[in-house]
Amino acid sequence: MDYFVTGGTGFIGRFLVGKLLERGSTVHVLVRDGSSARFDQLKARYPQAGDRLQAVNGDLSRPGLGLAPADVQRLKGRGVHFFHCAAVYDMGASAESQQVANVEGTRHAVQAAQALGAGCLHHVSSIAVAGMYDGAFSEDMFDEAGALDNPYFKTKHDSEAVVRKECTVPWRIYRPASVVGHSQTGEIDKIDGPYYAFKLLQKLRRLLPSWFPLIGLESGRFNVVPVDYVVAAMDYLAHLPGQDGECFHLTNPDHHSSGELLNIFADAAHAPRFALRLDPKVFAFMPSGLTGMLAKLPPIKRVGATIMRSFGMPPGASALFSWNTRFESRMTRKALKGSGIECPKLDTYAHRLWYYWETNLDPDLFIDNSLEGNVRGKLVIVTGGGTGIGLAAAQRLAGAGARIVICGRTLDKLVEAQKLIQAAGGVCHIYQADLADMEGCDRFIDQVQADHGPVDILINNAGRSIRRAIEYSYERFHDFERTMQINYYSPLRLSLRVLPGMSARKAGHIINISSMGVVGPPPRFSAYIASKSALEGWTRCAETEFADRKIHFTNINMPLVRTPMIGPTKAYDYAPTLSPEEAAEMVVDAIIHKHSRVTTDMGKFQQVWNLIHPKSYAAAMNSTFRMFEDPHEAKDKKPALEGPKEPSSEQVAMASLLKGVHY
Repeated sequence: MDYFVTGGTGFIGRFLVGKLLERGSTVHVLVRDGSSARFDQLKARYPQAGDRLQAVNGDLSRPGLGLAPADVQRLKGRGVHFFHCAAVYDMGASAESQQVANVEGTRHAVQAAQALGAGCLHHVSSIAVAGMYDGAFSEDMFDEAGALDNPYFKTKHDSEAVVRKECTVPWRIYRPASVVGHSQTGEIDKIDGPYYAFKLLQKLRRLLPSWFPLIGLESGRFNVVPVDYVVAAMDYLAHLPGQDGECFHLTNPDHHSSGELLNIFADAAHAPRFALRLDPKVFAFMPSGLTGMLAKLPPIKRVGATIMRSFGMPPGASALFSWNTRFESRMTRKALKGSGIECPKLDTYAHRLWYYWETNLDPDLFIDNSLEGNVRGKLVIVTGGGTGIGLAAAQRLAGAGARIVICGRTLDKLVEAQKLIQAAGGVCHIYQADLADMEGCDRFIDQVQADHGPVDILINNAGRSIRRAIEYSYERFHDFERTMQINYYSPLRLSLRVLPGMSARKAGHIINISSMGVVGPPPRFSAYIASKSALEGWTRCAETEFADRKIHFTNINMPLVRTPMIGPTKAYDYAPTLSPEEAAEMVVDAIIHKHSRVTTDMGKFQQVWNLIHPKSYAAAMNSTFRMFEDPHEAKDKKPALEGPKEPSSEQVAMASLLKGVHY
């Protein structure tokens, strides 16, 4: 027995070809012009096949598949079993392209099968033929399909209708559920179905610990089957006598709700689980007309599209989350009885699917995530680049090929920093500037752009920190003024100066070195945190205004870093801190991934704690406040003659617990 396969180089098709080759027969694969490379890959996949794997030139879009008369004559009368696997399965594809491939392509396949006198046409359909049917959909149902507004649903329904109504040779229909990778290897070649949720889970894993409970929506039913089960079942059913004219549901007896599905893959990804899943019916108090109207509003549609795009989901994928059809497979399971072929439970192989996706298909793998790819040749300004975080960041960026500009008040430090960067082969320009002078900020930016061209990345790193309790600041209003001047007004002035050029070019990135204290306010830093909070507030507003111009804004909630800024505070001599080089890696992360916010795990914990129960957070911070005394200089007193006291064991323990936290 010979076999003819359309879509033999596709996902399901190439596994099916391997299964058919195991029977020792010849498999003829439809190959269109320009796709010979894919057939060569198929040949390489099954080297043992030799001449039993043959290409037949043709095209799905042409009547009778465009088969040459010689090929028709050669295969005619041999009882060829014809497997039609070719189709467009892309929720983002146009309705026109899906109509051509899925409906007209099936009609052309039927014509070809009839011309060859095929022993049987095996049509690979889909559970999508049910449309949005609400309830149980069995294998003998077809005309009962629900709403077919989605182009993929409609074209799969119409293509199956072509087989049922127009095919004159014996036929069998197979309706796979959402086909995922191989249950043993995880192998798959595209992202669709449940894979659309993988990027969300990955982002959650990066943001939150695996034990953190999440709240989500419980909606829709998902039916997932591995490709090896699908092809094994198709191969067996295709050769089972007396099944012509039948339809088989290649589905999983276990239907999963969206919440269950997400939790299965969350476990596989070591991501947080959705502990509380709300039924969308809790929102039923809103009139359906109102929700429909809101959904059509341009801002709502744009927000939804932006969210889906950020997770790699095409617009049409939203229909999957309201799919409530339950697919019966009683006839299929009866036919498979005794074959040993059954669908494995998803949780037994989900980890393999996740691993294969993350190591082979994750979209981030195909984006240049190197620092070099993001900064090479770009003009980057780092304020306060002569020491500390600024210098470490400048060195990293210059080493990756960026053109670095650093500025500061002390020329000697700038010169020394320039020598370090240039000695390592980097490009660095220095400008002496007092950023507390607003007009000086303007002159600085104008001169840089006149000398070197437009600014691509602005890193607002220069700042002032004052550690002093409020009760010792009653008569020191100038502390708040000067802190606000350098920490808020200065980066604001610089940002306003570079934004017109970035806006015109529709490209740019502004990064603010903020403080972990903004997400979890500590004691003694009221002036400092107030100034950083003001800058973050402005930045978040700017992000909303320039979102359509591809200008990125990032706030980095930096923990305590061992720099000259914290040197005068002796209490920090024993505190665990980040090194400037570690802090620079947070800047690198911001540049590569364009995060809106970068912080540490402790920062995230502080933020959540302060959000959930601010009273207990305030009490905890007050305890640290009372545990550590203010330095004499903070009280405007002369330093004690005996010098600073050695910290107690309790203070050392608390400092270790609060790694990176200001106190």
